[in-house]
Amino acid sequence: MSKETFEKVNEKLKARFQGAIKTAELLYDFPVFTVDPGSTHDIIKFLKEDADLNFHFLTDLTGMQTADEKQLGVIYHLHNMPKNMRVRIKTFFDINKPEIPTVTDLWDGANWMERETYDFFGVRFKGHPNLTRILNVDEMDIFPLRKEYPLEDQTREDKDDKMFGR
Repeated sequence: MSKETFEKVNEKLKARFQGAIKTAELLYDFPVFTVDPGSTHDIIKFLKEDADLNFHFLTDLTGMQTADEKQLGVIYHLHNMPKNMRVRIKTFFDINKPEIPTVTDLWDGANWMERETYDFFGVRFKGHPNLTRILNVDEMDIFPLRKEYPLEDQTREDKDDKMFGR
């Protein structure tokens, strides 16, 4: 994506959603916008429905946890196929209140992506038609991709930490 296209998208978003765009950067020729969680649905809807931008295809939607482990986030990848333009929208919110509006009203395919993100990160998509676990068992009361658990088995006695520089 050219720098001119990034600037056009950036200008349109900042003009329409003043204050809701936290950061806008061109990373490795890929436009990345970090937005306020309360405005995420409106911004994505605008990007899809604007005749000039026409980001009509939701390529991917996934969750993430920040390095400080205090926030969760959702990342959306949108694509305008006729013009071969792509954009990434990121939003972050407190891990203790992981809620964000659903985009299933914009794309039916977001249903499964949002369910997977809920299943692994615990993000609740408000307005989702069937927000239930999709890959893990229903009885599971944790969200396995959160950084809340040690990576190694702490009960192992056969491991000598000094061999690993600890």
